[in-house]
Amino acid sequence: MKLVRYTRQGQTRIGKVTESGIVDLTELAGCGSSMRQVLHTLPRLFSQFEQESLPCCALSEVRLEAPIHDPQKFLGIGMNYQKHADEARQAGIPVPQSQMWFNKQVSCINGPFDPVVKPAVSEQMDYEIELGVVIGQRCRHVSVADARKMIAGYLIVNDLSARDWLKKSPTFTLGKSFDTHGPVGPWITTADEIADPMALNMALWVNGELRQQSLTGDMIYSIDEQIAYLSSVMTLEPGDILATGTPSGIGAPRGIFLKPGDVIRLEIEQLGVIEHQVVAEQQERL
Repeated sequence: MKLVRYTRQGQTRIGKVTESGIVDLTELAGCGSSMRQVLHTLPRLFSQFEQESLPCCALSEVRLEAPIHDPQKFLGIGMNYQKHADEARQAGIPVPQSQMWFNKQVSCINGPFDPVVKPAVSEQMDYEIELGVVIGQRCRHVSVADARKMIAGYLIVNDLSARDWLKKSPTFTLGKSFDTHGPVGPWITTADEIADPMALNMALWVNGELRQQSLTGDMIYSIDEQIAYLSSVMTLEPGDILATGTPSGIGAPRGIFLKPGDVIRLEIEQLGVIEHQVVAEQQERL
């Protein structure tokens, strides 16, 4: 099942994507437009969601929103593909000897087709395609063997990074958290549809040029190992997003960074496509 947040006629709703369109699940879910709240009740409602079959609209009639706009945590792992770790080292980025996690502040979350902003204070905006894991159960101290049971589904993440800001601080948080630098989507593909999340093709293009391509199976630390490691430290909650690492091909080692007008397209097998244009920042006081 593909669970989606969408806006139509000024209202944001919850639905599922089928071959014939979007089926509105908002009233059945009873959670407004918060996918995080839906995930809290998904085990109980899953069979009812599957049985609902009458589409309310076509995909072309709606604006797709970030599938989860209000997670409690948005976490990313650094240097989790060996070739990426090698190129990061070439770019002067330290490579850790164990799992290295950072926060992306949830305020950076952006829709799957919304523009992304090049900050006025950064000249080194870079792209990173990643498989996103959405937690489905509240959990702590999860074993590697049981980790897969904690997953609600998967989505695509562009872990946009301001490389110059990564170098300014001993942590990655600021360089990973500029507004709009966390596009996710296009929907949550539930875990039952993905037989092996470690065997998915992933690719990223900038202006039609292929920049990144890999199998998720090239990860250094598997999804199961990541969940076990994180849950040894903190309680994971339904709706938490884990960005599981990016393959080689980022712009930093070649000194090629994103600029206004660039179009970034990301695709992961069985999960769909997200795409966004880079725009210049218009500084306004809030």
